[in-house]
Formats: sequence, structure tokens, C-alpha cells
Amino acid sequence: MTELNRLSIFTGSASGHDLTYQQEVRTLGAALAEAGVGVVYGGGKVGLMGQIADAALEAGGEVIGVIPEVLVEREAAHRGLTQLEVVADMHTRKACLGELGDAFVTLPGGMGTLEELFEVWTWQYLGIYAKPVALYNTKGFWNPLLKMIDHQVDEGFIAGWRRDALVIADTPEDLISQLRAWEPPAEDVT
Repeated sequence: MTELNRLSIFTGSASGHDLTYQQEVRTLGAALAEAGVGVVYGGGKVGLMGQIADAALEAGGEVIGVIPEVLVEREAAHRGLTQLEVVADMHTRKACLGELGDAFVTLPGGMGTLEELFEVWTWQYLGIYAKPVALYNTKGFWNPLLKMIDHQVDEGFIAGWRRDALVIADTPEDLISQLRAWEPPAEDVT
């Protein structure tokens, strides 16, 4: 069982072409607030980042932003958060997100979002984090990536038990439920 007080969220500073992404992210932000789960994220007010923060705040939730100095203007730091931490660099940002969250969830996003996902998933594998890592699969956004990961498992580059440790959800209720029920996987070396 995972204590889920705060969820570190990785997502884009863009909103995507389909309004469904914004709607789904806002639904998730409100649901997290209603479930008493705080949001920790990249600190911007633009794109899906800003949408999840605003929705959680509007629903009365705690939202902590962590943004490096170099991105304060570029990602338009969100000044209406419960707490905004301006840090020196991206490495410090990711370390703070890792410390403050009890779990990680990756929403639709771009290169930076992928980089954040793979870093925390790798660190989970290495035992640096004993926290769940999830993909929020809005509109099947992550299906192509999941297909690639399954191919890597089939070809022997990722252990099946590692793939099984990755939480996949497409509704707030399922995400929260799976994260709370998650336990570190027992390594299967076969």
C-alpha cells in the first residue's frame, strides 16, 4: 500500500491540438483535490501544466510548483499556487519533484515529459525510488509508447516484471486506486 498525500505530475507546457487533453487533465486535477491528494508539478501556468494546477486549486487542493530560474518567464511561472519553489536548475527541479511526491504520474506531453518519465521509472528499477510510476492514458495517448515498451520486453531489453510495475490508468478513480494499492514489485530474475 502506498500513502498518497502528494502526486508528482509530469506533463506538457503545451496543451495539444485536441481539447480533450485539457478537459481530462482538469478532471484529474479536480479529482485529486477532492480525494485529498496534493499536486506537485513543474510550476508553469501554461499548457497542460497550468490546466492541472488551476483545476486542483479551483477544487480547493494543494498545489506546489517547482520551476528552475531559467523557465520562470518561458513557462510563465504560476504565481497563484499554494507554494512556488524557484530552484537553480532542472536537476534540482526533478530532485524536488522526487522528494515531495509519493508517486509519479505522466500525463500527455512532449520531450521533457518523456525524459522525466523514463528517469523516475529507471530510478524505481534501480531502487532509488520505491514509489509508483504511472501513465495517465488519456485518449489512448500512451498506447504507441506502451507498444514500444512491450516490444522491448519481447526482445529481452526490459524485464516483464518492470513493465508490470508501471501503472496504467485512464480515469482519476482508477489512477488513485492503483497508486494507493501499489507495492514495489518482487524482482523476477527468470
